[in-house]
Amino acid sequence: MIRPPYLSIAILSASALGYEILLMRLFSIIQWHHFAYMIIALALLGYGISGSLLSTIQPTIARHYRWLFPLSLLLFALSALGAFLIAQSLSFNSEELLWDFRQALNLAIICLLLALPFIFTASAICMTFMIYSERQVSTIYAVDLLGAGIGALGIVLIMFLLKPEQILVAITVAGLTATAIAIWELDLPPKAWLSLPLILTMVLLLTAAPRITLNISPYKGLMQTLQIKGARIVDRYSSPLGHLTLVASDEMPLRHAPGLSLVNPREPPQQLGLFTDADNMSAITRFSGDLESLGYLDRTTSALPYHLRKPDELLVIGSGTGSDLLLARHHQVKSVDALELNPQLVELLRHDYKEFAGEIYDNPYTRLHIAEARDFLGQSDKKYDLIQLALVDAASASSSGLYALNESYLYTREALALYLSHLAPDGYLAITRWIKIPPRDTLKLFLTAHLAMESLGLDEPDKRLLLIRNWQTATLLVKNGAFTSEELDRAEAFCQVRLFDQAYSHRLSEDQANRYNRLREPYFYRASKQIVSGEKDQLLASYKFDLQPASDDRPYFHHFFKWESFFEALKLRHQGGMPLIEWGYIILILTLVITALLSALLILLPLSIISRSKRTAYGRISRWRVLYYFFGIGVAFLFIEIAFIQKFIRFLHHPIYAISISLAGFLLFAGLGSYVSERLAQNRSHYRIAILSVLVIAFVSIGYLFLLEPLFEQLGHLDMVYKFVISTLLIAPLAFFMGMPFPLAISSLKQHSSNLIPWAWGINGYASVISAGSATLIAIDLGFTAVILVAALLYLSILVAFPVLADETKIHN
Repeated sequence: MIRPPYLSIAILSASALGYEILLMRLFSIIQWHHFAYMIIALALLGYGISGSLLSTIQPTIARHYRWLFPLSLLLFALSALGAFLIAQSLSFNSEELLWDFRQALNLAIICLLLALPFIFTASAICMTFMIYSERQVSTIYAVDLLGAGIGALGIVLIMFLLKPEQILVAITVAGLTATAIAIWELDLPPKAWLSLPLILTMVLLLTAAPRITLNISPYKGLMQTLQIKGARIVDRYSSPLGHLTLVASDEMPLRHAPGLSLVNPREPPQQLGLFTDADNMSAITRFSGDLESLGYLDRTTSALPYHLRKPDELLVIGSGTGSDLLLARHHQVKSVDALELNPQLVELLRHDYKEFAGEIYDNPYTRLHIAEARDFLGQSDKKYDLIQLALVDAASASSSGLYALNESYLYTREALALYLSHLAPDGYLAITRWIKIPPRDTLKLFLTAHLAMESLGLDEPDKRLLLIRNWQTATLLVKNGAFTSEELDRAEAFCQVRLFDQAYSHRLSEDQANRYNRLREPYFYRASKQIVSGEKDQLLASYKFDLQPASDDRPYFHHFFKWESFFEALKLRHQGGMPLIEWGYIILILTLVITALLSALLILLPLSIISRSKRTAYGRISRWRVLYYFFGIGVAFLFIEIAFIQKFIRFLHHPIYAISISLAGFLLFAGLGSYVSERLAQNRSHYRIAILSVLVIAFVSIGYLFLLEPLFEQLGHLDMVYKFVISTLLIAPLAFFMGMPFPLAISSLKQHSSNLIPWAWGINGYASVISAGSATLIAIDLGFTAVILVAALLYLSILVAFPVLADETKIHN
């Protein structure tokens, strides 16, 4: 038989994994971040469906593999581009899901369309498993995983060079290239004539690439802003860290000043709107050096700490386009440390728009650090008079609960404790958030700060807190010391002039807490009082939203979902109750339900019908043993992978980095483990090697629960290149052994019941589909530790179901 098409498999796997990560970026731009979890599930759905399809045509595969393999590659290439273009053309609004059936139908169609390329990818690989001997299975699996690992790394590098829509075409071209190589590897006649149409198609695609555009949701901030008369896009920048869009308007000037007083007498200078992933608007403000032009910033809630005491040392976390830096310039602060994670944004201000924005980063008062706050502070002994945490997310998405699945390590208990430990005596920590009604994240932040002070052993935490609000934002101050009467007098005067409301101080009375921006009840004051008076548990139990503080193990600060509130809001949907629903969480559940149903319909049902109709003899290996083993592997592998991807966001900071590096590490070393496992099996039984690998997986994964956080704290100051290397080395031992149980079991099936391979493939795919969403739900509700412990127990439990003949199990025990 002809040698397996290793090169085309590697290119296909690299293209498919790159496509999966690209889809996460594309849907973050055209929809929202939470669709990243849907993409993982859809990729796995495609892999599961392929097992069902191949079960129906097993004899045909044996006869026509040489033609079916390149055909699968060709269909992947064409569907990668076509399916996305069709999917993004479908109208979808998450907030209409519960009353408009068409939205649920559109979501299901989007799921099926985006699963198509992965169906063809998985079919090509599974067919290769079925055709070649058991001795070649581990090598094929290794090539598949190694190719996917290279794709995970390569896609990040390509994102620095090309726009997302251009990369979409590049992946299609890569798929066509893999098809052409497969034709030569499998020696299909006539090779030259078959390759010619592929080359012509590549040329046409490259010619059409500039005309491909992204259909961004009309509900995102960018599209809403473009409805303003005269608004136009003036520039675009793209990288793995974000898709930046600059908007200007000559007819209706853009004005962005969150928390601005309604009695502000000074108009802001000219501004450009800057959108990240078509949302998260911030503003680049024209600054010529005139400090008086910045007076409008002093009319925002964020200006409060400057009126209590002028800071000598200031730290701005998330300096971005420089609003907080301009506020510091207005108050003539002489020493500022500015932390910004996105170097692309900094370069934009320091070079392309330096003349417009002024020397916002290049002045004698400001020291710029391209760093994450916790890494920076973890390696510094410096104390600050003021630490200011910028308002970094969009009001619209935040208020509608679309950030519910965003991991954020900036607002956890551990993070706030770190900030407080870096305050000078009588220094302030200032955090500004968007106002939501009923109150949610402001109260969660207040509670988190209170618990952080308790964890540090600080006395009288109730006297160290000060909260003010207006109609749009709230600013929380936490002091390293008790607020004095003089400071509270100044805060009261600050609020009176600007018509802001005090929401909490230790001397504030209820009748003073709801004067200007009136609510039906003084919600903020009453909840804050419950927190400081020791009634936290009663508040958490009775409140309509989940106010449980975020932690490093559950870093979902924006998650407020409670089932009882969901059903109550549903009953009020005709009276404006829908905006009270946390849509990110609901979409995760709906996606899990839809993909689980589609999987059952397209994977489990066909496999069950086929097996009954053919009355296939399965030998002495129980089909239920195969079902449990491959189901358990599918769930456990993805649980560990997803949990550690999310944990590495703490170290690598940006989801796309964490996803790419983690996936690359898992796939590359799992591929190596697969290759080695077959070599080990030549002298030892498959079952014994599986036992060894599972024990190592359980030991290492549980050990990492204690090891990773101290390592992240010690190594957080390193450059990103070193972090990539360290992350890969940490993943390597775990991934190496995780690559063994699956190919060992496939090889065992190959020996005893080869007709069960499509069944095993499909079951594994189904388990992987439901595990992607399930892992995230468990992480949100119970934490990453619970996800990893469940995965370790699953791995240990599958040993009793290893697909080997019963007498062999006894022998090797």
